[in-house]
Amino acid sequence: MIARPLTLIEARVLGTLMEKARTVPDTYPLSLNLVVTGCNQKTSREPVMNVTEAQAQEALDDLKALNLVFESHGSRVARYEHNFQRAIGVPEQSAVLLGLLLLRGPQTAGELRINTERWYRFADISSVEGFLDELAERPEDKGGALVARLPRTPGTREDRWAQLLCGPVALDAGSTSSGTSAAPPDGQEARIAALEAGLAALRATVERLCAELGVSPAGPEDAAAHATNPASEET
Repeated sequence: MIARPLTLIEARVLGTLMEKARTVPDTYPLSLNLVVTGCNQKTSREPVMNVTEAQAQEALDDLKALNLVFESHGSRVARYEHNFQRAIGVPEQSAVLLGLLLLRGPQTAGELRINTERWYRFADISSVEGFLDELAERPEDKGGALVARLPRTPGTREDRWAQLLCGPVALDAGSTSSGTSAAPPDGQEARIAALEAGLAALRATVERLCAELGVSPAGPEDAAAHATNPASEET
């Protein structure tokens, strides 16, 4: 149970620590440099991020305050390890699923079973689904649900699951990431704004010209009526 939803960078840092503890134990706990490298991997990450050392350090400090991370002592370089299972109160299998969802975003039970191979080997998909159901039905006195089943998108045959550690999930069919609804591609909002501004300027020009000529601008309905009955204006 945590006091507040995690930010996207906090989720990436925490997921990275959870992953490396299981996949590369020889280099764990991680230094700040290794945390940043793990956060910015181009593979096994959705979305790909570019976390700076300052951002990673801030996230680590905030995660320490939430009791989700602690700093190891006895080394010249500060090293960090997660405290996820103890802080949240979930078994290994559930922690593995949540860690993968933190790093890779919403996934189906089948995808989770494949992607967790290096972390933990589930016997079958039904085993994955069983732990997901437990996380989704977690009682309020233990902190409430930690995952949510997303509505099936057109053309898909399996439900996807999303983690709730970053807050509520947008449960619309177009949702692509936990905690937020689908965001427009880079620059799309600016292009839309520019088109709207251009259209407004064009409309203003047409209205000015019509005013100078002493005619009224025809709207879509007027234009359609004229197209179907052009003789009406001649009588």
